[in-house]
Amino acid sequence: MNDTSFVALRQIGTIRLTTEEEIRFSLDAYRGYRYVSVRRYLQTDSFSGATRDGITLSPEIIRALVPRLNALPAETKTLPDGVVGKFAKRAGLCVVVSVVTFRGLRGLDLRQFEEGRGYTKKGIWIPLEKLVEVKKLFAAAQTALAEKPSDFAF
Repeated sequence: MNDTSFVALRQIGTIRLTTEEEIRFSLDAYRGYRYVSVRRYLQTDSFSGATRDGITLSPEIIRALVPRLNALPAETKTLPDGVVGKFAKRAGLCVVVSVVTFRGLRGLDLRQFEEGRGYTKKGIWIPLEKLVEVKKLFAAAQTALAEKPSDFAF
């Protein structure tokens, strides 16, 4: 693995939102440091590729997040809006995972929060009805992160 550049290691899975829109979970590396990327992708007549909607999560965040997600009830209608967890990314920056209602739709919001500035634009909103799929993909991401780098096919 080239330690000075970005390397896409493995596609973990996809959540299909519409015929033109999906959220991809992948395992990537930058300068030898592995992380999980959760990003929205579009495929329309005028655009095909990744959007700005997305977030990267360290192995430490994934290890702390998976049990919190698994503790959420399968019946999402009774799940109240609120913070699921707040996870340090680096000094002054964290990832806040929340159940939120936005424009009348409920979802799981993964968003960066910067001290002194508040929430940033870096993040992604996933419909709450996809929670079962989200739990499975984060569990798969945790498993992939536990593998040795030599286990990855390039």
